[in-house]
Amino acid sequence: MITVLVADDQAMIRAGFAALISAQPDLQVVGEAADGLEAVTAARDLRPDVVLMDVRMPNLDGLEATRRITGAGGSKVLILTTFDIDDYVYAALRGGASGFLLKDAPPADLITAVRVIAAGEALLAPSVTRRLIEEFATRQPIDEREALRLNALTPRELDVLRLVAAGLANAEIAGELTIAEETVKSHVGRIFTKLGLRDRAQAVMLAYESGLVVPGNPSPAARRGSRLRS
Repeated sequence: MITVLVADDQAMIRAGFAALISAQPDLQVVGEAADGLEAVTAARDLRPDVVLMDVRMPNLDGLEATRRITGAGGSKVLILTTFDIDDYVYAALRGGASGFLLKDAPPADLITAVRVIAAGEALLAPSVTRRLIEEFATRQPIDEREALRLNALTPRELDVLRLVAAGLANAEIAGELTIAEETVKSHVGRIFTKLGLRDRAQAVMLAYESGLVVPGNPSPAARRGSRLRS
């Protein structure tokens, strides 16, 4: 059973999300929060698998709430927003959120998103999350500190990271590199450990910010993956 905490300052939205999630046999809403402070406290006490986090809330904003929750470990955060290109959302991803979803997305997308975030196996909505990351990566120079972190990776791990940044799932990466899927999982695990990453969202951000992947100019394999996953 995947446990979920819903954090939104609008009661009707909280109730709607809670009802939708509770109707699924494998999902359970364990709590609700009306602001960021309540979300942090509830996440600490209830330790849900996934926190649905509103972007802007009173008392403590969603960004700081996300940082505190992910910093404590355990719960993963899915940002819910009205805008798909938002400085605040990008900062939330940098702060540890595992992905984001538009509030007007189809209900089935929210259910899938919760399951994906809980499993931690794929980047949520790669065509959207990656586009957000690309948008902000074009606004700033390559971060030399992030580039230096890549020295810890082997050439094969760099190949895997490039394809992760393209939004490919493990099975797709295995096909591109002609290696076993279990080998890909091992590479991804080592990449996360070496670079101190929580999940694929952070891996994608590092790939762009370090210059390993150039916005708008992915590898041929990455382009094929983008079409598959978009």
